[in-house]
Amino acid sequence: MNKGGVIVVVSAEVPDWSREKKSFFSWQPSRSLLASIRMYQGCAESRNPWRILIKRFAVLRHRFWSIVTGADIPLDSQIGGGLLLPHPNGVVIHPGARIGPNCLIFQQVTIGTRASSDPPVIGGHVDIGAGAKILGNIHIGDHACIGANAVVLTNVPTGKTAVGIPAAIVGS
Repeated sequence: MNKGGVIVVVSAEVPDWSREKKSFFSWQPSRSLLASIRMYQGCAESRNPWRILIKRFAVLRHRFWSIVTGADIPLDSQIGGGLLLPHPNGVVIHPGARIGPNCLIFQQVTIGTRASSDPPVIGGHVDIGAGAKILGNIHIGDHACIGANAVVLTNVPTGKTAVGIPAAIVGS
């Protein structure tokens, strides 16, 4: 990314937690949804005596923000830090799918399985366009791009772009 003449490289391994940060009273439903997921997962690993109460609050908070955003992202999702959901409406993620750090997922994206196969593994810093479907036991490499409305049924190598129905790798 180019910001004022300076090229900024987004890591595929180290999460940039500032991408998920929001101020307390700001209206950012996607970041609030992610915060509820992070709160729930933090309570699951905590030894705090109040964790049961906090966990229940996190579940209620998650249900509220899931309705507001229209997204179906399970509480026990394996999502790396720094996920961006600019328009979370219609995003569906399989509970077993793994998503690497610093990914970008637009609206109406489905990450799921096909006919009793394992869920996909998404690498770090992957950009997934609106309406894309990533289905089956596949691996999307780091720094890959998935085009809008692509139906990805095969592996996408690191740094490549997949577009079309079914998706094909484009570029060199």
